[in-house]
Amino acid sequence: MISRALTFITLLMSTAALVISLLAYQRAGGDIRAQIGKLQQIVQSSRQETANALDRIEKFVRGYQESQVGAQSLRER
Repeated sequence: MISRALTFITLLMSTAALVISLLAYQRAGGDIRAQIGKLQQIVQSSRQETANALDRIEKFVRGYQESQVGAQSLRER
């Protein structure tokens, strides 16, 4: 008898915990597909910014190297 009562109480508590967790999930922004889409946009934007920064660094370094080569050829003359 007590075993059945404990089983029923356990079932009731687990159901309540499930309902509370679902409500918390929805309140926290439960639309995973929308969140994934936003995250993909952020990653794409970051990827583009990184590519632009690397391009600027490459141009700076190549320009610096070319000026060093030009200065060396002038010293050699």
